[in-house]
Amino acid sequence: MTKLTFGAHPYLLGFEQLERLVERTAKSGAEGYPPFNIEAVSENAYRITLAVAGFREEDLSITVEDRQLVIRGRQAEDAGDRVYLHRGIAARAFQRSFVLADGVEVGGAGLDHGLLNVDLRRVVPDTVVQTIPIGRGAKEGGRK
Repeated sequence: MTKLTFGAHPYLLGFEQLERLVERTAKSGAEGYPPFNIEAVSENAYRITLAVAGFREEDLSITVEDRQLVIRGRQAEDAGDRVYLHRGIAARAFQRSFVLADGVEVGGAGLDHGLLNVDLRRVVPDTVVQTIPIGRGAKEGGRK
């Protein structure tokens, strides 16, 4: 039995990277720390909120790498002068990744009361209608 992939479907032309995108997305959500929310702020705006209690702005980084939003956190090592009887507040490093669709851009980010908010917006392109002339003897690539 042959496995039919997204890129091999006859009606999905030019979507060869779709399967890799789905696999990458599945891998990025494997760990549950830190918890996060995703909300639709409006029709073309979204907000990702991560619970990052104890992290300062300088402990966090936000990058977009190959249509992937990557949020990383790393706290400075404790000086060692504290003696914990119980340590239940996580102080570990993390990385959260979110795959962005074409046309989705990061609008900004802010840290407020232990919550990191990352605002996203979808840039809606103008609709373009293209008329293709039909000629005689069209050759490969549409050239005569």
